Amino acid sequence: MLVVGKLKEGKFDKFMSFMQSEQGLNERRKVADLTKTIPGVSPDKSSVMFKISVHNEDALNSFMDGSNPVSKPIWDEVMLSYEIFELKKV
Repeated sequence: MLVVGKLKEGKFDKFMSFMQSEQGLNERRKVADLTKTIPGVSPDKSSVMFKISVHNEDALNSFMDGSNPVSKPIWDEVMLSYEIFELKKV
């Protein structure tokens, strides 16, 4: 899957701090295999992209939509919007 997120202005560092924190890593482990995650960031740091190997789609949706109690506070502060794409080999 591919997740693309638009960040609020100046919130990239706060976002990355959470994603790399023990709390963020634990929640991400519930969603995907972290060893297969490929990150990307736009030059102006207003957007992030992650290609992830998801093993729990419900947990991914909860992590991104604000229904996860761990990610919700940080998402409210840093995230403008996100999109999730399912990748298929063609």
